[in-house]
Amino acid sequence: MKLQSAVAPLLYAVLLTAAPPALAQPVPRSKPSAVLPIVTIPAARDVPFPGTIGLKIDATDTTRRVFHVTETVPVQAGQKELILQLPEWLPGEHGPRGDMNLIADVHFKAGGKELAWTRDPLETFAFHIPLPEGAKDVTATFVHTSALASNEGRIEVTPDMMSLQWDKMAFYPAGYYVRNIDFAPTVTFPHDWQVFTALDGQRRSGDTVTWSKVDFEQLVDSPVLAGRHARQFDLGHNVRLDAVADEARDLELAPEHLAAFRKLVDEALAVHGAPHFDHYDFLVSLSDKLGDIGLEHQRSNESSLDPQSFTKWRDKDWERNVIAHEFNHSWDGKYRRPADLWTPDYRQPMENSLLWVYEGQDQFWGHVLAARSGVQRKDIVLGEFANSAGYYSVQAGREWRSVEDTTNDPIFEYRRAQPFGDLSRNEDYYSEGALVWLEVDQVIRQGTHGQKGIDDFARAFFGVNPRDIGQLTYTFDDVVKTLNSVYPYDWETFLKDRVYRPNQPPPVRGIEMAGYKLVWKDKPNPYAAGVDTDRKRTSLSYSLGFTLDKDGKVTSALWNSPAFNAGLVTGAQVMAINGKAYDSDTIKDAITAAKTSKDPIEVLIKRDDRFMTVPVDYHGGLRYPWIEPAGPGQQPLDSLLAPKTGPLPPQVPDKGEDDD
Repeated sequence: MKLQSAVAPLLYAVLLTAAPPALAQPVPRSKPSAVLPIVTIPAARDVPFPGTIGLKIDATDTTRRVFHVTETVPVQAGQKELILQLPEWLPGEHGPRGDMNLIADVHFKAGGKELAWTRDPLETFAFHIPLPEGAKDVTATFVHTSALASNEGRIEVTPDMMSLQWDKMAFYPAGYYVRNIDFAPTVTFPHDWQVFTALDGQRRSGDTVTWSKVDFEQLVDSPVLAGRHARQFDLGHNVRLDAVADEARDLELAPEHLAAFRKLVDEALAVHGAPHFDHYDFLVSLSDKLGDIGLEHQRSNESSLDPQSFTKWRDKDWERNVIAHEFNHSWDGKYRRPADLWTPDYRQPMENSLLWVYEGQDQFWGHVLAARSGVQRKDIVLGEFANSAGYYSVQAGREWRSVEDTTNDPIFEYRRAQPFGDLSRNEDYYSEGALVWLEVDQVIRQGTHGQKGIDDFARAFFGVNPRDIGQLTYTFDDVVKTLNSVYPYDWETFLKDRVYRPNQPPPVRGIEMAGYKLVWKDKPNPYAAGVDTDRKRTSLSYSLGFTLDKDGKVTSALWNSPAFNAGLVTGAQVMAINGKAYDSDTIKDAITAAKTSKDPIEVLIKRDDRFMTVPVDYHGGLRYPWIEPAGPGQQPLDSLLAPKTGPLPPQVPDKGEDDD
């Protein structure tokens, strides 16, 4: 009995331990039901807005860079609410890029009394304004607080010039196609500034400028460039070059260089056969203070160049492609526009699936027209093609992502810095698109024995309906149909293989069909050299696998490159090479020397607060992409880039410069 009494408690404890655990009590978890959002903003209707909206802007405060806006909107008898919106989805931006964050001090009044307002909870670019009985109009006052520093947005105002874009400082009423809403615009500018825009009926009284009544679509499509130092040049065909500069001396344009701009107009008209403007203005800012821009419009374009782009013509040759690119958009993108990209207002989201036509073909024509006109030298244009061919021959992202998918980047990415841009890809519909269209040209030329080319497609597709300044939309099938009218071929398969499918061969077939080949040399091509010099950078992407700024900091690293595999990525700063303090020549010399050595290149880097020496096992020497003729004589690419309206203007060196 004593033994039993001693064992029993122990046995009981064992049995308790072996027993299955009690079921855990459930933890409370609330589960709300979804509340479906209620859309309170009416869809746009194709009916006229009753009345004309008065828009007055005081743009004289260049010190604080603030635009004071007063807008008077008529309302109808018995109307209970007015909904006013700031444009959100902007033409040419291909995404939701409106600047509601820069709109401040908003007030609405009717009959002199302040009105309450609420912001739409779903569409935050819209204001709901209840109306009192008997209201005839609503006066909106607000300020557009333009950026004071580049990290706040694009600089729109300097002490000497401004870029005024109406979409940033005008509300429009909901429920109407924007082409049916009339505005009467007035702007007061700083004293004695010259004012350039494609708007009609410009009248000036002192420093206040007014224009004829215009619908909101054309108003948004007609920005203003104004400044203290300005000149206008006649390019013929009712086209003007309007230039505003930081300094008056930067406005000197040699006759032969003016002739190149005039020839650009001639060559573009020769390609397309008919204009889609009644008059046209190149709005060119020559400034390192105003924010950069390259934006297309139907009857104008906004292009920013380095201050000395006119006076140091040869040195700045690499950057003038923007002029040809944006001009060609009058036909390609503004008049002929993808059906899924056209919207009736600036509220409806855009779809970008055909940007490889809109921007890709425009990138192609920008290169071709620049070479045909002399706006850029031919070797610079060849360098632009070479840079694209070289990059897409090694780009890692092409394995998983199609060109067409990059057309979504303006909506969700929009040129923000990426850790590994070549793996992620970013708006490659521009440059890879241009290489696809080069191949299209060569297929047509070879198939027709040189009788036709992509010029014939451009004339048939973009040059229809002369002087129509509206929009004519198109689909993928329309592109294929027009190509087949020029030269019957399986264009649907051709385009879908190259644009809609990832992991395709490097896009160099068009270059090869055009009688050129991609080669690698130990110095940059003329275009790449111009960019690197201007940006004070050292590009080693195709050797070590990174690009360095002037201080030796890695600004981009190529996926799977020698530097990447050694752990050298964006943000690291190169301090020394093989024991010698870093500079551009030292690292290039080390890369060259490693060709005949088995030793790795020793790179001392600083990353955050740590220093480390990284061995990079690379022995391939300096490598930069070029394209050059594959054989003697004139090649098809030479014919494509040759002028069609007479010889090029003479190439005269800049003052104090050898034209070597």
